[in-house]
Amino acid sequence: MTGPGRCERAVCDPVGLITELVAAAEPGLAPEQVRAVVTAVAGGRAKSRRLASALAGRPAVLADGRSPAPRAVGDLLLALRQAGARSVSPPRCARCGKPLRTFRRRGQDWYCAPCGQRGEPCAGCGKAGPVSSRDRAGQPRCARCPDADGRDPVTVIVGIITGLDPQASRDAVAAAVRRSAPRPSYQQKLAWALEDNPGLLTGEGHLAPLRAVLRLADALHAAGVAGIVRPACPGCHRVVRIDKPLGGVRVCRTCLARSRAQQCARCGALREPVTRDDQGRPLCAHCFITDPANLETCTGCGRRRRVQRRTPDGPLCSGCLTLPLLTCSICGQSAPCGISRATGLPWCPACQRRTAACSACGRLAPIASGTLADPRCAGCTPPPAWASCPVCSDPGHPSPGQCARCLINRRLDELMGPSAGSLPPGLQALRREIAAAEYPGTAMLWLTNPSITPVLAGLAAGRIPLTHQALDGLPQTRALAHLRQTLVAIGALPGRDEEMTRLEAFLARLIDSQPGTERRQLLHRYLTWHLIRRLRSRNDGRPVTRQQARMIRRLAHGAVAFLDWLDAHDLTLGSCQQADLDRWLADEHAGYRDEVGRLIRWARASKLTTGHLAAAQWNGPAQLIDHQHRWDTARRLLHDATLKPEDRLAGLLLLLYAQGATAISQMTTGQIQASDDGVRLRLGRVPIHLPEPAATIARTVLANRKGHAAIGARQPSPWLFPGGQPGRPISTDGLTRRLNELGIRPGQDRSTALFQLAAEIPAAILARTLAISISAAVTWQRHAAGDWITYAADVSRRHDNARENR
Repeated sequence: MTGPGRCERAVCDPVGLITELVAAAEPGLAPEQVRAVVTAVAGGRAKSRRLASALAGRPAVLADGRSPAPRAVGDLLLALRQAGARSVSPPRCARCGKPLRTFRRRGQDWYCAPCGQRGEPCAGCGKAGPVSSRDRAGQPRCARCPDADGRDPVTVIVGIITGLDPQASRDAVAAAVRRSAPRPSYQQKLAWALEDNPGLLTGEGHLAPLRAVLRLADALHAAGVAGIVRPACPGCHRVVRIDKPLGGVRVCRTCLARSRAQQCARCGALREPVTRDDQGRPLCAHCFITDPANLETCTGCGRRRRVQRRTPDGPLCSGCLTLPLLTCSICGQSAPCGISRATGLPWCPACQRRTAACSACGRLAPIASGTLADPRCAGCTPPPAWASCPVCSDPGHPSPGQCARCLINRRLDELMGPSAGSLPPGLQALRREIAAAEYPGTAMLWLTNPSITPVLAGLAAGRIPLTHQALDGLPQTRALAHLRQTLVAIGALPGRDEEMTRLEAFLARLIDSQPGTERRQLLHRYLTWHLIRRLRSRNDGRPVTRQQARMIRRLAHGAVAFLDWLDAHDLTLGSCQQADLDRWLADEHAGYRDEVGRLIRWARASKLTTGHLAAAQWNGPAQLIDHQHRWDTARRLLHDATLKPEDRLAGLLLLLYAQGATAISQMTTGQIQASDDGVRLRLGRVPIHLPEPAATIARTVLANRKGHAAIGARQPSPWLFPGGQPGRPISTDGLTRRLNELGIRPGQDRSTALFQLAAEIPAAILARTLAISISAAVTWQRHAAGDWITYAADVSRRHDNARENR
């Protein structure tokens, strides 16, 4: 295999490439043995790719065992030798060439124990040699010159702590010391550190030279020892776990991540990198997880998704359980199968995703029963005799009265009383929805959920009023949010903007938790009267999206963080000068820079400060404009009939018409007008004629829309992409995940589409066709270097020529 081919395999199939290289170098092991060893050593995706790249770049390391090479290569050589390989060389010391069974590393080289030790001059005898220990001052000591204290370190530490709290139990303190520092040598270092600075246990723990000091403080505080103060993080001033060294002090994990933040090479966000790409550029956790190269085909559902766990049959995603091997009732193949809720028979994941024309009604729909030659949809699948009866009495059923519908109604009687009881109309409607749920298993999960059952019982008994305010007073869980939306969908509760309600409640709690009246008033002016009012004005009656709410929350956190910094430096917003802002910008622990910039610009406009932070101007796309990836993905969506139609349509709207994930998720059925003369898509003021095969995909989605809500979603949804809650569209995050599974990067691919469209279409037409502002269209056109200055003159000349030719 050539070099470029190997590089591509190292990304797409690293384990397969490693197995081939090892099998070629070691004919004595079977391919199954080699693959098992490689899988055990390779670990995660990033490690397996690095290992594959190292072996592809220098396969001779399998024969000579010589470094430099990554540690994973040495681990692989050792594992292969333990598995019985003889042609593969063990790792060899970089200095003496000795074969190794274990090794020490310095950089990319590995050494044996004698060669790997670095000698330092001993502080006792002055001779250079291996370091056995370090003395109280941190100086190296050889094995012949230990810094012997002669005292029991546990007794020393107990004496220091009982000096802070004479009532403390000596046995409890000694046990806490031994848990925090199990080794005697480490206990000695802990005793020295506390003798030098007893304040480490009374609030100065961020200066601790050892992690054991922090563990000991936590253990003593939990044991109720008086005088022990858990240290606060010097960066964010929170009392949390601080064991990460940074700049001579110990900080929390969040502050350490902020100090390591770099601009992600893919999404441009300022985050802590979790890995680097093949060019050494940093990548954030979100881009690493959603990278299409990290997705694998799930053996349970057949979709390319993130791997949750691996089995002998292959990887499984988070939504697939380990299925038993059964014979599918539809295709007749022996495969891992689930049990159909409609028929009670096994069916494989491939048939669960299969769509065909129903042999009974002719409608194109997912197969629910039948066979490949005689498929039946869910509506034409005859249910078992007992499946829909409210009180089962079928004598042919093995357990009359014990079917799913009977159990649901029995549970409803227990929670809400008999169906003929005096329930309010809204709760009667809810009861009917649960009893007639399409999937009884989902309804039974509702009725056994510990977050839902007390609420249903309380509503039925009148202890909880059927109002939004009463539900707001309950513990807020995802199950309660789903129940609330179900009550809204069936008309039991009036609709309201849930994101705005949650956002206002969050801001109220945040403002109330701030110290000082002036600070609370300032945040109230900025957050409520500026940000929230502007958000309401921009939305003009439309509900707040989750992305908008997240941005307001970030702005609020940024404002609080900056005010904390001002308080720590004895400053206020009014006394803060430009030099102070420059000092804040130079602080390596300063976060929320863009968010604080908005606060400063608002305060300057309101004459609350004289400082200024300029807004960062957008200078065009920061990522690579990959037209080839865009067109390749669009062709696959247009012609690959194995993909879901709704995923294909959403991807095409993004790739071809530059619609963002938020705009796509909010689309309604009224924006697609299907008639005999074609399909028109209305994104802006001017409709767009959809060509084939995109028009057929749009018709299919329009005719077969179905969300994931099993209760309360019996009415036709107005949304083009219904979501998991009744009456709500798919969330932007959910749509983004589905697009990522198709290899689509919403932000980067939308920028690529806008860049090309702006270069080919005048700004005015682009704005009214794609529903973007004219200023944004002009900006995109300028960055795309589209020259439409003479467009009006060209159109005028065409009209003049047409009149002359008549």
